[in-house]
Amino acid sequence: MEIESSLRHELITRQRRHRAPSVSIALIRDGEVVWSDAAGHPTGRRDSPTATPQTPYRIGSITKTFVAVAVLQLVRDGAVALDDPITDHLPELDESVRGVTVGSLLNHSSGLHAETQGPWWERSDGLTWKQLLPSVRRAHRPGARFHYSNVGYAVAGELVARQRKSCWFDAVRNGILDPLELTRTTYERPDDAAPGWAVHPHADLLHDEPTHDSRAMAPAGQLWSTVGDLAAWARFLARGDERVLPDDLRLDMHVPGVVDDTPGGRWSRAYGLGLDVFNIDGRRFIGHGGSMPGYLAALRIDPVTGDGFAVQANTTGNFDLDLGYDLLKRFDELSPRDDKPWTATGSIESLNITGTWFWGPREHVATLHGGVLELRPVRVGRGSRFAMRDGVWVGLEDYYAGERLQMHVEDGAQYLDLGSFRFTRTPYDPDADLPGGAHPDGWH
Repeated sequence: MEIESSLRHELITRQRRHRAPSVSIALIRDGEVVWSDAAGHPTGRRDSPTATPQTPYRIGSITKTFVAVAVLQLVRDGAVALDDPITDHLPELDESVRGVTVGSLLNHSSGLHAETQGPWWERSDGLTWKQLLPSVRRAHRPGARFHYSNVGYAVAGELVARQRKSCWFDAVRNGILDPLELTRTTYERPDDAAPGWAVHPHADLLHDEPTHDSRAMAPAGQLWSTVGDLAAWARFLARGDERVLPDDLRLDMHVPGVVDDTPGGRWSRAYGLGLDVFNIDGRRFIGHGGSMPGYLAALRIDPVTGDGFAVQANTTGNFDLDLGYDLLKRFDELSPRDDKPWTATGSIESLNITGTWFWGPREHVATLHGGVLELRPVRVGRGSRFAMRDGVWVGLEDYYAGERLQMHVEDGAQYLDLGSFRFTRTPYDPDADLPGGAHPDGWH
């Protein structure tokens, strides 16, 4: 009760401070919801029902994460490749867009303009695909920089629709929502959804916000959901489900492909394939934010620990979605993780690959814990973690991501082959298969 009362007190404090009509939140630990609550009244009026964690809100650009997975399902099925020019699949696009690839649409490096020409699309009746075509135009050279593009995701949604020969949302529902049982995530506004409000900055007054069907722009921000469904979606993004997407493609989503660079500051946000990657004091979270007139949402999860949050509010702005980080930290303080004690689960064979190795004269140490091999420099140099895949150690990060590490034993001499680099048990071991050979005088 102490934990729940403390978290609820902070939730209500933030709801009052930012004057959001209602806020709903779920905290996630190890991929499971450990606490959820809501504060305020969806109507913004005291004499009306209060919000609950089951209250649906519009999730805005979190919609893009579903569209990205739908595109990657096309990659899985061999229908498209991430390196394909989008004009190969949508030939009606202008020739100037030919340099835009399918993958660049997903990580916002396509160079396409952020928004549509004409009226503010989020507050206007939706366009047809034909009406949208003049807005599919370049602002930057493809691949040159991060440039967030709602139009780019409209194009990605049309790609899904064209390949699946159905509405993009039908593909999302059949391939994602149904297998994961995300029953409260919908295209249309649910009857029990929180209304969208703008709150006057200088007075306690509300203004109705429109909730149009975005049509061709819908893949950029149409969907509705609850914090419970978003938490389940976060669990999939962090832990996976082969019924929806192979792990190799899902993990590719986590890789920071393009950095959102703010001049003068350290980067705290990058973008993978359909996912934001947040650098919070060195800890990585994946997820996405969302906003549409009258609504704000955020989804964050640490893919290593499975800890995160989903938060939604029915206000156009002025609400700090980082509330989720603060409540997650408070939960950790009040309820420390009950980790299992260490036990000896290794095998004697692990000693063959662990220990000291040298790349030339540079000393490295290999350790093997919990099935993960780490090769780290003692002083300076490159290192990585490796996981066993199909009998071969494969790099998980940094310079060696995707590179293969194999151990060889020849005439009693051991060496590691890591992407053609040779690591030996002693510096430049003359008995190892060393390209270029060892100097005949050895160390002198």
